[in-house]
Amino acid sequence: MSQSLDQLEVIVERGQSVWVMVKLTLLALPQLLAVILPIGLFVGALIALTRLQREQELTAAFAGGMTRWQVISPAARLAVLVLILNLIMTLFAQPWAQREARNQAFAIRTDLAALLVEEGQFVQGPDGLTVYVQQIEQNGLLKNLFVYLDDGKSSQNWSAAEARFGRDAANEPVLTMIDGSWQKYSSRGVLETLSFDRYDFPLGQFSAVTEQIRYKPADLYLRQLFNPTPRVLETAGSRGELLAEAHARISAPLYALTAMAMALAAILGGAFSRTGYSLRIAKAAGLFLLVRVIGYGLVAASAWNPWMNLLQYIAPLAATALALRLLFRALKPRKRRSWAIVERLRPLSPARTG
Repeated sequence: MSQSLDQLEVIVERGQSVWVMVKLTLLALPQLLAVILPIGLFVGALIALTRLQREQELTAAFAGGMTRWQVISPAARLAVLVLILNLIMTLFAQPWAQREARNQAFAIRTDLAALLVEEGQFVQGPDGLTVYVQQIEQNGLLKNLFVYLDDGKSSQNWSAAEARFGRDAANEPVLTMIDGSWQKYSSRGVLETLSFDRYDFPLGQFSAVTEQIRYKPADLYLRQLFNPTPRVLETAGSRGELLAEAHARISAPLYALTAMAMALAAILGGAFSRTGYSLRIAKAAGLFLLVRVIGYGLVAASAWNPWMNLLQYIAPLAATALALRLLFRALKPRKRRSWAIVERLRPLSPARTG
């Protein structure tokens, strides 16, 4: 929804179709999924584990002789699968989708048809060109078109009942007018006029694009981040920013392990409670959010301090290790301690001798 609302400008101000908005929204999904997958895994694991604990399924598993590894191994395998999926997203799907979205946005921004045509408005184009269209149909057909061109020496205008943008044999943009007329008023005061059934108005001289696509670090593949060309360094960012982005792509999937470990620790990392585990779940959620925010902070700090890239890996791995430590310590059965003299005196107690 957030991405769709952001793309409404493409339809309202640029005159693009709904399909363009849908395409731009879908291209933003890989980047969103890379962020959402660990969070979704954390929430889903908490829901599943809470239900298993409430219905005594985990208690029955331990009572049936299952070891701690056998109990948590399905959750561990799921976390590894999410890690692999997240890694594919960050290394391949995300940069491809970001580049496609950047190319699409550049094409929309430089689309001459979108720049020159606005229904019911006189649009000032480059080099003295003015275009007016009374109605634009869904199939791109222009109704009641008026074009005015003043090059400083003479002025001329075209009017047509219908028109459509297209390309000629040389792949240059043209405006094809149907059933119209042409008038030219020269500087000598001579008016020339004619009627036509079809006329192709060339737009190549008005569509010269001097700017180039500028990619951001999120649009680059891993090899480009580690070995940037001078052109990439000039347009995308500094070498430190590119390295920070590269290490963030690799380390971000590790938070899937952190999410699962913290979810397991929240449910199994303590004594059984009949009143629920709301407090433990809240603590685990707060800690997971804190670790993830620290991870984002390390990405920003690594852009200026390359040695901090190592901390991008240490943060999720350390949080995972601490959660597993709490989990295994809680699952380990406690030994009952008793004094040796008490054990020796126990057979002599009145309850036993009587």
